[in-house]
Amino acid sequence: MTATTPARTEPDLSFLLDHTSHVLRSKMSAALDEIGLTARMHCVLVHALEEERTQIQLAEIGDMDKTTMVVTVDALEKAGLAERRPSSTDRRARIIAVTEEGARIAGRSQQIVDRVHREALDTLPEADRDALLRALNCLVGNGLATPVEAPRAARRARQARK
Repeated sequence: MTATTPARTEPDLSFLLDHTSHVLRSKMSAALDEIGLTARMHCVLVHALEEERTQIQLAEIGDMDKTTMVVTVDALEKAGLAERRPSSTDRRARIIAVTEEGARIAGRSQQIVDRVHREALDTLPEADRDALLRALNCLVGNGLATPVEAPRAARRARQARK
């Protein structure tokens, strides 16, 4: 007896979103590497420039665990792009402060990020771009806004190492 593949009744949304996300992340990684940054480093710089934020706050924004955040900030400090400083509002807290060079690099990295996103969207007809963005924003704001607790945690896709 031969088993048959179950009939698919819906498009494979998981594959479509995972694949496009993986390819976009790989393009972003390659583009940011041109200026010596990772996507995480870019995220920390940009969000630390917005307002005074602690390492924990920045980790939450960037969806990074504590170890990854420490390694990221260590790399930014070593490159002279950011530093840990006491908070101006809470002397017990330390914030991530972006240096002048870090702010300059953050400006360049934001241009790169915007370019990569624009190039991805430019592969679609304009009407489809708008529709895709509306649909994704709707999913993020509603049906796929919050992960659910599961007996086996769903793992995020990992980017292949060089």
